[in-house]
Amino acid sequence: MSPKERPRTRMTGSQRREQLIVVSRALFATKGFEGTSVEEIAARAKVSKPVVYEHFGGKEGVYAVVVDREVQKLLGMLTEQLSSGGHPRRIVERAALALLDYIEANTDGFRILVRDSPVAQATGTFSSVIGDVASQVEHLLAEQFRLRRLDPAAAPMYAQMLVGLIALTGQWWLETRRPEKAEVAAHIVNLTWNGLRGLEKAPRLEPGD
Repeated sequence: MSPKERPRTRMTGSQRREQLIVVSRALFATKGFEGTSVEEIAARAKVSKPVVYEHFGGKEGVYAVVVDREVQKLLGMLTEQLSSGGHPRRIVERAALALLDYIEANTDGFRILVRDSPVAQATGTFSSVIGDVASQVEHLLAEQFRLRRLDPAAAPMYAQMLVGLIALTGQWWLETRRPEKAEVAAHIVNLTWNGLRGLEKAPRLEPGD
């Protein structure tokens, strides 16, 4: 029997589902949620549209699965670094490198997370991931604030600033990829750590002229 005559191996349900997720992930990264259609997903996977609906109920369903996977992957990498202890400066270094590592290894996934999500997607957005990470940073900052006789009640706000800075820098680096990852992380730490060391107890804006 020639290769052309051999019957194709039929995918199991779980294999087909995984294939659709991989195909959809690539399309969402390139075209975004709105720019991707069920027709394109089906065509790329070489299946009929009903197969996509059967597994996910539609484009929203497969998008939710793709985003959830990326959220868990990124959050897992960041949480591991934030919970491993050590000097706060070292924790900031590891968090910055963890995000850049994720971007480097999961470029398509990061592009999906930072794109605008559909209105119905209330959770699992990049901003919600950043919020989760910031909540873990709060207690680390609060401890440092107390040691420096600063108001620990301000820690949640500073946690948002710190994590947001790292995240936005990551978005910028996604497109430029320069300078090298370690150098970018070093500059992030230079600004954040040296800034945190010199915090004023009661900051005020300078009066206008």
